[in-house]
This record gives sequence, structure tokens and C-alpha cells, in this order.
Amino acid sequence: MTLSSALFDTLDEGEILGLAMDHVAAAGPYGAEAGYLTVDGALVPSRRNGQVHALAVDRRVRELAGEDGPVTVPGLPRARALGLRGHERLHGYLVVTSRSRPTEAERSLLATLVRHTAAALSAAFAHRRRREDALELYRLRKERTALQGQLISVVAELGYQRALHALMADVAASGGGEEAITRALHRLTGLPALVEDRFGRLRSWTGPDRPDPYPEPDPVRQDAMLYAVGRQAGPVRVKDRLVTLVRPHGEILGVLALVDARHEADDHTLRALEDGAASLAPELAHSRNLAEVESKLHRELADDLLTGTDEASAYARSEAVGHDLHRRHYVVVVQWSNRTADGPFAQTVGRAASAVGMHSLLTRRSDHVVLVTDDRPHARALYEALARETGTRSGTIGVSAPCDSLADIPHRYQEAQRALEVRRHSRGKHYGTTFFDELGLYRILGPGNDYRELETFVHEWLGQLIDYDSRHHTAMVETLSQYFDCGGNYDETAESLAIHRSTLRYRLQRIRDISGNDLADVEDRLSLQVATRVWKIVLGEQAGERRR
Repeated sequence: MTLSSALFDTLDEGEILGLAMDHVAAAGPYGAEAGYLTVDGALVPSRRNGQVHALAVDRRVRELAGEDGPVTVPGLPRARALGLRGHERLHGYLVVTSRSRPTEAERSLLATLVRHTAAALSAAFAHRRRREDALELYRLRKERTALQGQLISVVAELGYQRALHALMADVAASGGGEEAITRALHRLTGLPALVEDRFGRLRSWTGPDRPDPYPEPDPVRQDAMLYAVGRQAGPVRVKDRLVTLVRPHGEILGVLALVDARHEADDHTLRALEDGAASLAPELAHSRNLAEVESKLHRELADDLLTGTDEASAYARSEAVGHDLHRRHYVVVVQWSNRTADGPFAQTVGRAASAVGMHSLLTRRSDHVVLVTDDRPHARALYEALARETGTRSGTIGVSAPCDSLADIPHRYQEAQRALEVRRHSRGKHYGTTFFDELGLYRILGPGNDYRELETFVHEWLGQLIDYDSRHHTAMVETLSQYFDCGGNYDETAESLAIHRSTLRYRLQRIRDISGNDLADVEDRLSLQVATRVWKIVLGEQAGERRR
């Protein structure tokens, strides 16, 4: 029963045959010597077939001409070719060998496996035929569209109504899109025509007097307008516009409108608007379906990047969805206190990111949304855009350090999460954007840190001093470390280093000049002290181990 379910769960004929060959042994003392599929009337051997007796077995199976029969396999006394027959055709063969004489029950099990395999192949074949029929129907529809376009030019002089219907049919069938529909409406009515999405954002405008910038929609008023228009049949006047909803199968996908400030519209205009909405409905439905598919592909690629994936595959998939992974990337984590990380919120984040010019791959986790973006985000732009979209500023954004390779992305994802957590738990500044590479000391606090992160931190704060010591055979880093170990006491530090107090003062001034850090600044002093301690204890020990 489990095998039967697996056979019918796949529509790939090669996979069905492979499953049957893999499980022949479960029916008794059997083994699958070979398998064949009928492709365009010819038997094609499975890639799983053995090579030792391939030619002899192939010849014998073709000689059977669709019937079951024995097959000679040297070294195996019992071998038989069993036809995989559907209702109207032979789908292929299973060549089964037997180590010993099977019992009646085992023969019955084998026959059942063969019948189920043949039935699963019939289902897969029927599915393929339906798909081919659908493609053929699509081709015929395209031909019909071309013919309709020719007919439109012939009957255009028959009158306004017939020209209207023919033009709208041509626009819808040719896949011209929203701009083609607004152009047709403007040409037919002389009025500016426009398409908005269901949230009130402009998608297309044809005609004069387009507002620039286009007004930002008010969600409350937009919902009230949609409700009022939806309660009435046909176009509805809303101030200076004639508005009709685009809602295939009852779901509102957008708004089609004509700007009629002088109330010039007649019955022909209203009919044109209704027909335009009918032509626009499949366009918007198709666009939404494409957007859903594209969103899924983006999400799957982003998920794989965050967990680690093959680079060649990732680059190929990114090109397929139109995203350039070869550029330097950042990982951005978004969390809003009053929103769960569901589909609508992910769409909100995607819109806001696009609005501020971010090119991103987007996915979501249980409590946050993740963006893999190809440029360093602006410190406030995304946060401000999301605050406007959500109506609240209670949100937190964490941004990783730059990713120079795809292998860095899982680690950068952890950095972005850490930046977000630092912001969320900071005193008095829970909301806003935090960059990991600006965290300073907080970068090495908390679990999950490795020596690479410690080395990066030390290099940022002590790198210039370390390089200076290396070039000039000085001990600036050691001096600074001892200074901190002595609590900043000049006398104790000078004594521990066996130098004069004035020499210590000179060295500390040189340290300020070389590093560019102010020892009097509390934040710089703390970061420098931690860096020297890590350099002296942790990294010094690691360096010693490497040298040994």
C-alpha cells in the first residue's frame, strides 16, 4: 500500500519505473534485471539497467512485441519480461529474475506490483497528454487572437459599439496589459484612463493632467470607497471619476477609472469602462499569479542562502528570478512589535524595500522577515517607510556586515539577528535600525562567537598599532595593555614596563596619534581595553598554538 501511494504521488514516468524496480524484491525472491518505457512508440531502456546482458535482454524484450515472455539471462535460471499495460497502450516492461521458485502468494504480489506500476504510468501518461493538450489549446488561442486582430481592422467602420468590443477583445487576448487597456479607453472615450491596485496605488495612467506626485492613498478611505462601489452594479461616480472594480471571481484585484470632471460620460463611455474592466480582470489575475510564483522562487532561494547552498545552483537560480547575486550583499532582519511575520507583513516589507530602492530576496521566519539585499541599506529609509506602511514606529531592523561570498550569508544572518537583539534590549532605544559593524563591543557579547569574530574586532581597534609595532619593532600594544591592567595609573604602568614616566606619556600620545582613538572617551576606552585583553589572552594563546 505504501509503494502504491508512492507510485501515484509522482507524475514522472522514469521515477515510477525506478520505484517499481527498487521494490521488486519486496514481493519475493525477485530482482529487477531491467526496465523499459515506451516513448513515441519505441522501447527506451531505463538508466538503471545493468550493462552485462543489456544487448541480449534488449533484443529479446523487443521480440516479445507487447506480450509477456521468458528472457535469457546467463547465470539466472528464471527471468521473465512482464508488460506494463495501460488501457490503450503498452507503457513498458519490467524484466524480473528469481533466485528460487516463487510461491503462489509471491507470484500474486509480483502481479499486483506490475498492475499498480502500469496504472501509475497510465496516470502519468494521461497527465502529460492533458498538459500537451493545454499547450496546443494555448497555441490555438494565440492564433485566434491574431485572427481577431485582423477582423478588427476590417470591421472598424461598422460603428462605435462593434469597434469598442473588438478592440477590448484584442487587448485582452493579446496580453497587452494594463497600459494597453488604458490607452484603448482613452482613445475611445477621450477621457484620462487609469488603473490602481486595490490599495489605491497607481499602476497605469493614459491621458493628460496626471497628478505628480500621485497622492498617497488613505487606507481607511480606500476601503470605504471599495465597499461603496462594490455594493452597486456597474461604474460608480466618485467625485470627478467614474470607477469600476476589477474583481474576477469576487476578489478585488484593482480599480479601473475614467477622469470625468465635466460629467461628459454617456452610455457608450460607461459600456467601454465595463468592457475594459472585463478585459483587465484576467490581466491582473495573471499578474498576481506570476507575482506569487516569483515570490515563492525568491523565498526558496533566500531560505537556501540563509542555511547554506551550492554556489553554482544559487547563481543560476538568481539569474532566473532576475537578481544579481554576484554583487556584495547584506542580510537585513525586520521585526515589528504589532505584526506577526505572516504573508501580508512580508508583502509590506517587500513593498517598503522596493520603495526605497532596495533590490532584495525576501523570506520570513516565525517572528521576523529577512531580506538578502544587494546594497547597504540606508540608516533610516527602510525603517521610515515601514513606519508609514504599518502606522506605527514600534519596529526593529538589524543589518549584517557585508557578504563578499555566498558562503558568508548564513554567518551574516546571525550577525543581523544579533544587531536586532542588541537594539531590542538597549535601554530607551528599542526601535530603529542597527548595523552589526557599528556595534563595537556588543559584537563579541553573547553566545555563538568564534575566533574569527574576535580577530575582526581586535583588528578594527588595534590593527594600526599592531602593524606599527611590526614595522618599527616597538611595543605600543603591550604598553596599552599594561596601562589598562594597571587601571590607568601612570606610575604603576611605567614601573611594570621598566620605563620612565615621560616615556610612558610619550607612548600613550603616539598610541592616540596612530590609532585615532581617544583614551579619554568612555566608549573608545572600553572597546580598546577589551580588544587588548582579547589580544593578550585569547588571540595570543591561539597565535602561540599556531606557531607551535
